[in-house]
Amino acid sequence: MANIKEVAARAGVSTTTVSHVINETRFVAEETRERVFAAMQALNYAPSLVARSLKVKETNSIGMLVTTSSNPFFAEVVRGVERYCFEQGYNLMLGNTEGQAETALSYLKMMLRKRVDGLLIMCSEGQQEVFNQLDWLKSLPVVVMDWGMENKEVDLIADNSHRGGYLATRHLLALGHTDIGCITGPHSRAPADQRLAGYAQAMQEAGLVPNPAWIQEGDFDCASGHDAMLRLLSQPSRPSALFVCNDMMAMGAISAAHQAGLKIPQDLSLVGYDNVALAQYMSPPLTTINQPKEELGRLAVTRLLARINGEQIDNRMITVEPNLTIRESCATFLPR
Repeated sequence: MANIKEVAARAGVSTTTVSHVINETRFVAEETRERVFAAMQALNYAPSLVARSLKVKETNSIGMLVTTSSNPFFAEVVRGVERYCFEQGYNLMLGNTEGQAETALSYLKMMLRKRVDGLLIMCSEGQQEVFNQLDWLKSLPVVVMDWGMENKEVDLIADNSHRGGYLATRHLLALGHTDIGCITGPHSRAPADQRLAGYAQAMQEAGLVPNPAWIQEGDFDCASGHDAMLRLLSQPSRPSALFVCNDMMAMGAISAAHQAGLKIPQDLSLVGYDNVALAQYMSPPLTTINQPKEELGRLAVTRLLARINGEQIDNRMITVEPNLTIRESCATFLPR
């Protein structure tokens, strides 16, 4: 790992100047600061920053990376995190990566320059290479929320997605539906596959074999839910009920169904996932799997602060249990 002398040499300045830039203890011209930061990034240098923030905890700030804050689920979790941080006397520094590894890396480096005391990450899956580039993250407390990265040194707080998919499908089965389809999230993301596995288990227990044509992949957003529904409706036959693996895709799916002349739930029953605030105001109000978003945020901040304070905790994983919220988007099956 690079040291401060190597950073100084690359930037063409003294080690004292590098120290002043890092610690903001003296005015340094902006051009010089930029050369120092460029050298630090090129050399992946930041251990002294992390060590200092962990030792004295002067900033009382927490960094948080999210995949996209435009998704109501993420926005509601962030709101809970921010509220609990404020109650504990911490500031929250938020970075929206939009799923881009380069953006995530840039935010991480910026947050470490700002000496955050710890990190909350809600976008790690599919961006493992970002974290592999930053060896100095190993000395900073990190809590991953919802999607896990492959690192035994971080804490993971996750929804029991398999259980949620199982509950959603069991609800439709209890209403008499046997022709049940599923709009999944992207198979590259663990929660999507876990929810699909819960659906498959419920179908198997009922002695049913899912029709592969009725399982369509989405991308956890409205547009992909709309497109998945169109693909499903283009099949020779259609299911009487659907489990959709998040509420955003459910909104898109319902829109496509309405455009095709179908009525919810008379022609098609539908269960979503997440229970975002908008779900209760949809037409009809959406039956969905509730993720306890406030609890997820509170647990993540509580665990991160415990790590920042040096508490010894053996268990690295906390599972948050979902539950079913019944509204009006499902009906008892009636033969066509």
